[in-house]
Amino acid sequence: MSSAAGAATTEQARLDLLTVNTIRTLAMDAVQAANSGHPGTPMALAPVAYCLWQRFLRFDPDDPIWPNRDRFVLSCGHASMLIYSLLHLAGVKAVNPEYERLGELSVKLDDIKRFRQLDSKCAGHPEYRWTSGIETTTGPLGNGVATSVGMAIASKWQAKHFNRPGFDMFDYDVYAIAGDGCMMEGISGEAASLAGHLKLSNLCWVYDNNKITIEGHTDWAFSEDVATRFIAYGWNVTRVGDANDLEMLERAFQTFKNEKERPTLIIVDSHIAWGSPNKQDTHAAHGEPLGEEEIKLTKRNYGWPENEKFLVPDGVREHFARGMGARGKDLRTKWLALFEQYRGKYPDLAEQGFRMQRRELPANWDKGLAPYPADAKGAAGRDVSGKVLNTLAQNVPWLLGGSADLAPSTKTRLTFEGAGDFTAHDYSGRNLHYGIREHAMGAIMNGLALSKIRNYGSGFMIFSDYMRAPIRLASIMEIPTIFIFTHDSIGVGEDGPTHQPIEQLASLRAIPGLITLRPGDANEVVETWKMIMQLKHEPVALILSRQAMPTLDRTKFASAAGVAKGAYVVGDAPGGKPDVILMATGSELGFAVGAWEQLTKENVKARVVSMPSWELFEHQSQEYKDSVLPPSVTARVSIEQASTFGWHRYVGTTGEAIGMKTFGASAPLKELQKKFGFSAEAVVAAAKRQLARGR
Repeated sequence: MSSAAGAATTEQARLDLLTVNTIRTLAMDAVQAANSGHPGTPMALAPVAYCLWQRFLRFDPDDPIWPNRDRFVLSCGHASMLIYSLLHLAGVKAVNPEYERLGELSVKLDDIKRFRQLDSKCAGHPEYRWTSGIETTTGPLGNGVATSVGMAIASKWQAKHFNRPGFDMFDYDVYAIAGDGCMMEGISGEAASLAGHLKLSNLCWVYDNNKITIEGHTDWAFSEDVATRFIAYGWNVTRVGDANDLEMLERAFQTFKNEKERPTLIIVDSHIAWGSPNKQDTHAAHGEPLGEEEIKLTKRNYGWPENEKFLVPDGVREHFARGMGARGKDLRTKWLALFEQYRGKYPDLAEQGFRMQRRELPANWDKGLAPYPADAKGAAGRDVSGKVLNTLAQNVPWLLGGSADLAPSTKTRLTFEGAGDFTAHDYSGRNLHYGIREHAMGAIMNGLALSKIRNYGSGFMIFSDYMRAPIRLASIMEIPTIFIFTHDSIGVGEDGPTHQPIEQLASLRAIPGLITLRPGDANEVVETWKMIMQLKHEPVALILSRQAMPTLDRTKFASAAGVAKGAYVVGDAPGGKPDVILMATGSELGFAVGAWEQLTKENVKARVVSMPSWELFEHQSQEYKDSVLPPSVTARVSIEQASTFGWHRYVGTTGEAIGMKTFGASAPLKELQKKFGFSAEAVVAAAKRQLARGR
């Protein structure tokens, strides 16, 4: 080696170590200033993340939403200072909700100094939409790696749908860093099993094998052979014995890049070089500030100015700019030039890609959606939804989804010609098969939505409990994931209490930002889907019946378009001046309408209100809400085959809520309805009790 080459190598090594230690010291200082956080994991993983970002990640800091960028997910979200340091040092720019690049840093040094403080871009755990460059909100362990599987599926599907000979518009890779906690959580096993089955060779997980959790050493609760487990899942597994060995890390990442048949797990053994020789990697290292004295000793161990805080030495930002920055800019510039050629040759596909990336719909997206005629026998919500879904999916080519092994029951299979199945042998299919993995399905759906794929996933409503964390995360992230739940009441019948959702609807309504929708007849299902498709930032829980619901005569009753406002007057008293209001959702709307018809015959001034979405109703003006539920009318009855929790918001403290106050029972539907008091006659009786109270 020439002396010049040797000097260059030495300088490269110096800058490598300087940058790694900058990441470490920023983490120490930020956690100490906040008096809160986890310094140990960012310190230990600094060389791992640095090697990935500087030498491999295809990411342009000037355009963090470039469609073909590689994705980086920090699944161990408690190590958030790791990604904040990287975003700052790499010079990642901010982007606003209108997809406009602002030219300013996503994470400024002042944000790091205000780590975990109100309105800082450096929240306690990484948050999508709050800080540009963060691909998904992480924190609940295991959800990050599971979400990364959705991103990898999206890349494979987009490649099949959009790429053409000479035009590789989508070929991005997905990286996720996980800790022991992620590996212990069941969701990671569900997701890893599916990823191996699908042979997602564009997916790389890095497992920080530091053998430490909050309680202490993992030996207390975790002794499985993770490598063997992942080999059994069908993954390529490689190991790096020392997280500080950049060359071995580079070799491991190159092994991933060379792998064409399997996802890759890189197991990295990490430990932290403390200033105190007797200090251990314990909870104090991972869940608490280190203390000023320990920080000084550790900085001294790094050869760092021990009294300097939030120091970014000269040359560090420039070093990142010459590596990751230059590579990312070159890749993005070439991609944009290629896209212009692609637009000229494949204008329809280019337009699809543009609209998909901006969460816009194609022209005539609702073509073929027709109203349903009146039908006393009616149809099940799930059946109508399945037909609507197939119509929409033919109009919106990037609408796809599946179920947790329940598509025949949830009616979510796309059956039109060319829909196909997404498998390891054909990534072009639009029917996804999640297997019986509800928790992972929810997170994978979020990964697809974050990749701008309009997607849905379905299951029985009772199993929404398994999906609580990803549904909640979708709401926090404000992404339009579509969660479809059928078998929505005691209407499940003979399956009994284990399968009859009682409290699930109320608990879903309790999630801020989630729109719950429980349509009450076929036309409400159609209008519900029209509303769902136009959402850009709200996730939806679409709740559908297994049993048939009568299709209302819309020449007699109000248009189902009222669904868009969450609640609307279906049938009214003469002159629009009711003495009693009947409210219902879903299949119980038929009971309310039947009661209204009976009361009207008896010259009782009644109004029936369909309330498919409380959230949408609350978004309306006070004037509209009062027009539907006049405050002066206090005689009110609600009917819903679920927990009555929350209904007193609308029926008032003196109104009557007909619903479930226990779990259900195993019996045919009609027997259950009789036992628990669900009928038009029961609503009539309740209405008369309400009217008698007011006299």
